[in-house]
Amino acid sequence: MGQRALPLTPPRLGRAVQTAGSPDEVSGVVLLLPDGEADSLRRPSTLSYAAQLPLARALARAGQDDGLAVHVLRYRHRGWNTDAEDPVQDAVWAATEVQGRYGDVPVCLAGHGMGGRAALRAAAHGAVNSVLAMAPWLPEGSADSPEPVKQLAGRRVLIVHGTNDEHTDPELSYRLAARAKKSHQDICRFEVHSDGHALRQHRPEVLALAADFVRGSLFARSYARPVADALAAPPPLGLRMPLAAGFGRSLRH
Repeated sequence: MGQRALPLTPPRLGRAVQTAGSPDEVSGVVLLLPDGEADSLRRPSTLSYAAQLPLARALARAGQDDGLAVHVLRYRHRGWNTDAEDPVQDAVWAATEVQGRYGDVPVCLAGHGMGGRAALRAAAHGAVNSVLAMAPWLPEGSADSPEPVKQLAGRRVLIVHGTNDEHTDPELSYRLAARAKKSHQDICRFEVHSDGHALRQHRPEVLALAADFVRGSLFARSYARPVADALAAPPPLGLRMPLAAGFGRSLRH
């Protein structure tokens, strides 16, 4: 008797990660896209979901007074899967689902690793006004087929990458940012010196940077000066900005 294939689990948003006292009215949404694998049709790991919860809670706290809702997307599969680009399809579905739940509110796609690449790829969705890509996985394409950047037009984009990342190449995120900034000025990139793929060494500073970018992009809050300067700077100045020690304290309002 042959084995039955497991039914495909659809992508899910689930409940928003919110803090006590959060307002009922939602004015903006962050969709967190977890890391994954290059090729796998297996169901997503619960660890990849759990890894996003510290950032989800930090953003929810920072945006509580603004009406921010934060969701961690649960993919159908844990892999990118070549031309299928499964996490991109799931991110587009999630952005549409947000519109159905909350109405016409701005969305920030925030992803780590594979999720960072998915966030950049799905930026063309009409609800998306900003992208936060942390240690994005960007395989080196050919000169004839580079990683696309046209979809970033009209979006604010922040890339954060550790200089000692051994899983995803920080040089490739720099090259993508440099290509994108030629035609899309609202893009900046911060380098976390000596940090690795998980960005743990300077976690408070990374969380503060992410919160400042999200609040500025979704709710028109004033960016902290380092972020404002990086967005305004021409390449390469706005693409190799160091995330200095103590940066988190300067971002807390």
